[in-house]
Amino acid sequence: MSSSALGNEPQHTTQSPDHPAPDHQAPDHSKTASAARIALVVLLVAELMDILDQSVVLTALPAIQSSTGAGPAAVQWLTAGYSLTVAVGLITGGRLGDIHGRRKILLIGTVVFTAASLLCGLATGTGVLIGARVLQGAGVALMIPQVLATLHVTFEGESRSKAFGLYGAVLSLANVLGPVLGGLLTEANLFGLSWRPIFLINVPVGIAVLVLGRRFIPESTVRKADRLDLTGMLLSALAIVLIIFPLSEGHTHHWPLWCFAMLATGLLALGAFLRHQQREQDAPLVALSLFRSGQFSGGLTAQLTLGLLCGLFFMTWTLYLQRGLGMSPFHAALAFVLLSLGELAGATIAAKSGGRFARRLPQAGALITLASTAAYGLQADRLQGDLTLAAMTAPVVLIGFGLGMVGGPLADMTLARVPHEDAGSASGLFNTAMHLGIAFGTALTALVFFATTGGSPDAGPNRDAFTTALWWVGSLLTLMWALMFCLPKEANSQAD
Repeated sequence: MSSSALGNEPQHTTQSPDHPAPDHQAPDHSKTASAARIALVVLLVAELMDILDQSVVLTALPAIQSSTGAGPAAVQWLTAGYSLTVAVGLITGGRLGDIHGRRKILLIGTVVFTAASLLCGLATGTGVLIGARVLQGAGVALMIPQVLATLHVTFEGESRSKAFGLYGAVLSLANVLGPVLGGLLTEANLFGLSWRPIFLINVPVGIAVLVLGRRFIPESTVRKADRLDLTGMLLSALAIVLIIFPLSEGHTHHWPLWCFAMLATGLLALGAFLRHQQREQDAPLVALSLFRSGQFSGGLTAQLTLGLLCGLFFMTWTLYLQRGLGMSPFHAALAFVLLSLGELAGATIAAKSGGRFARRLPQAGALITLASTAAYGLQADRLQGDLTLAAMTAPVVLIGFGLGMVGGPLADMTLARVPHEDAGSASGLFNTAMHLGIAFGTALTALVFFATTGGSPDAGPNRDAFTTALWWVGSLLTLMWALMFCLPKEANSQAD
């Protein structure tokens, strides 16, 4: 398969992989390459739209609360309802793409997401807004796995690594744009709509993804996977809800007994799900054979660890900046922008490398982040309350730079040897690992951070708690670096 610029020829895999369709005429390579590039842009825009909507709402929450009269619990569910629905639906959404066609499910998810965004923008009451956010999450759960799966089956070789590198860059860009775009659109009060444009902007973008996606994204599916494992779907959804919900809500309610009961029940449901998958021979929701590959298992565990350390770091860092250093929300947001810009730079380098350095690139990123985190911890310990945003710029940008070198290459190499018929399922698992990791990391703040502060808003205890949390972050970075030894050492050994 030839490569041109960024793209290889798209692979139309609607036929069984064991019985490829005959090639009756030579393809026009220039048109095919252009179509592949347009398809890539559409997929990345869909991913950008998905990730933006997780963070764009955060800076608009005060305005939403003011105009709708939402209480604290309702405000929390505007984000928690969305995130939980996404996490629950990712595995099922991935397998639906394998069965019914990844482009088809991506477009259906886009329709759901776009309609839900319109409903969010028109909502006048809190209940409707929360319901629309949950519907948005369902659309995203259908969309996200198809992006990674389609990249996996469409591109090959260096073009594939570049595509995954750009995927990582888009994730970093979304981290920068989300809070900033939410604040700007809300502050601009376009047409007197206040916060509503943060949702309404998705409508024209979603329509563009639908039109161009239907035209340029190649369809791919596996005919042998002719049904959805409904029992597996219900068991996986139950397990994820019972695990993520108490981890997300436990600290808010001071870890009551029901949190631990839900966690225990969730683990039992997870065991029942795995047992069912072993027995399901015809069309399992998750192909357990994927885990026989050390490359996939190690990469998936590294992704889980990445989510865990991000959940822990970003939660404690937010509290440290505002309580420990007394920064305003605006200046704390600037610190996040600095980190995200560094992340974007690292992801851009990963994209340009084209996979030439294999696991060495994300491992280097992990080590850069580890060294920068250590330097930041020493700086915070030495300067205490005198640490300024300008003084912390270098370590913060470098932390982001290192993380940016991890995301895209980790996804690329984890999925590299996954059979095309399991691409959607594997992509759903990969994204779910990140969501589970963030939930565990957020819950870990109770042990690592709040146990040290004792709930005190005073600056000193919050500074001490953050430097303690950085030791945990450093340990998790070391673990992630070690897990990456499961990934291929040489670029030419990434794919079959």
